[in-house]
Amino acid sequence: MNVNQNKAKFTKMACVLKAIAHPTRLAIIQLLEQKEYLFVNEICEILSCEQSNVSHHLTNMKSSGILQSHKKGLNIYYSLKVHEVSKVIGLL
Repeated sequence: MNVNQNKAKFTKMACVLKAIAHPTRLAIIQLLEQKEYLFVNEICEILSCEQSNVSHHLTNMKSSGILQSHKKGLNIYYSLKVHEVSKVIGLL
């Protein structure tokens, strides 16, 4: 394996691992693995977290390509975009 050829792949993998390296983010991923999608307020209620805190984590994971979001009425709901992240977490 040529490390130089895989540098972009390693960089993306490191970015994903960094994006999930927080207890709240791990909990959000677990919730989204159990349900197809959740609204921000539902996640806040389940995790007993402030909306601003949850939104920060969701934005971080979305920008890393782990989550995707869609607007439904006035609400934004989130779902997993990369289900393999759950498999990685399951190995830990």
